[in-house]
Amino acid sequence: MRNTRNITKTALFTAVLCVSSLLSIPLPSGMPLTLQTFAVALAGFVLGWREAAASVGVYLTLGAVGLPVFSGFSSGFARLFGLTGGYLWGFLFLAAACGAVPRTKRLLSIGTALLGLALCHLLGTAQFALVSGASPAAAFLMASAPYMIKDVLSVLGAFLLAAVLEKSLRRA
Repeated sequence: MRNTRNITKTALFTAVLCVSSLLSIPLPSGMPLTLQTFAVALAGFVLGWREAAASVGVYLTLGAVGLPVFSGFSSGFARLFGLTGGYLWGFLFLAAACGAVPRTKRLLSIGTALLGLALCHLLGTAQFALVSGASPAAAFLMASAPYMIKDVLSVLGAFLLAAVLEKSLRRA
């Protein structure tokens, strides 16, 4: 029963991530504004590191094989190596970091999650710089800095919502 429940929750969060990616606002930098960071962090806090990373892995696989689950209804293996691909790969680390420490250890859990977010931004900025030919500093200013406050708030909001969701999931 535990396995079936984990698989179901992992699939559910994969679907949540797919939907959060489709709700996007394109910006001039080429980096869309989405709810992906929130969905990835929420998956980590609710599922734990293994299932959350698996959920993100399934999401990346679905997009790579051609299902339009990436932002702007896009897909394809090339997206994983395009301007925003580093952030997609970084979601694996963000999900794992958010689920690595029990939420009962609040400060440590939030700190670890923010470290995962920093790693996600580092990977995203590095790939953006490589693909665009921009300097690392310019890539950070274009592709990462404008999203930092939104992403930190997304992680904190996901942390708070996770407690509510866990209670509901336990009752179900």
